[in-house]
This record gives sequence, structure tokens and C-alpha cells, in this order.
Amino acid sequence: MKPELQKKINISVDLLSSINKVDLADICNITEQAIKAGGGFGWLKAPPRDILNKYWKGILLVKNRKLIVGRLNNGIAGTLQLIFNLSNNEAQQHICNITSHFVAPWARGHGLAKAMIDKAEEISKESGSSYVQLDVRETQKAAIQLIKSKDYKRWGINPNYAIVDGNNIKGFYFSKKIK
Repeated sequence: MKPELQKKINISVDLLSSINKVDLADICNITEQAIKAGGGFGWLKAPPRDILNKYWKGILLVKNRKLIVGRLNNGIAGTLQLIFNLSNNEAQQHICNITSHFVAPWARGHGLAKAMIDKAEEISKESGSSYVQLDVRETQKAAIQLIKSKDYKRWGINPNYAIVDGNNIKGFYFSKKIK
């Protein structure tokens, strides 16, 4: 492709504390796309749009969750949730968890997934966490490669992590010391 025809790609990462209609529509659209591509963070079929709207609006209401979004040319193209332990779990206040991390199929390959992990680690450190944990299906090869490239160490395997299309799927558990 000629250089003058190439579109400039701009990525950014934000921590959302509120959600407008455009961002909500973007998040719901990419969630549906990710589910259809097999990476819907647990969903196997896209739920109705009203369920998705309630789900994403509800994430912002949960005190111990942070919603990080990756943007490609200002539109939301990926998400990551960072979960902190509740105050009654004093023994594990130093640990937070990454969950629901995905990038829309059309936005992959631009560094959004990595940038969202970097932001999650930054927020984790600022919040006093020493470790970040996450888990992933064994079938998510690109995610596993990214996680390993970010120096996360696999510490466990769950042989009964998920059932997809009637098949038992293993889950891999990872952890990283960030302080």
C-alpha cells in the first residue's frame, strides 16, 4: 500500500468512571464481535443488547472494579477489568485480578491488549497492589503469548476450566509481581 494511502492509527487507553451512549454502543458492539470470534470472556453466545447494556453500566457501579478501555482512533476497541479484593479480605489486599480482557477482532495487532495490561499494572501499583493475577482458556493462544511476554508466570492449571461446544477446556492461571 502506498504510504499516502495508509491511515494513521492512534491508540489510547482510558480508565472509565462513567459511560456515555457512544462508548456504551462501542463496548456492546465489540463484545458481540469478540463473543462471535470465540473470545467473549465466558459468554459463548452474544446476549440481547439490553443485557449487554446493563452488564457494562453495572461494571461501573461495582466499588472494587475498574474498567479500562482501549481506543483505536477514539472508538473503544477493547476492554479490561481490574478487580481489587474487598476490604474484609485483608490477607489478600496486595493482590488484584485482571478479567474480561479482550480486543475486537478488527482492532487486533495494534498493541491495544498490551497497552491495557500496562495501564492495569500502573493502576495496581498506585493502589498498593504487589501482585496481579489472571486466568485464561488454553485455547486463547494469542492471549497466552501476550501474557508470557509481559513476564506473567503460569502457576496452575484447571483441567475443568470451561466447556465449549461440549469440549472440556483447560484454564491457565498466571501471576506477576509488580512491586
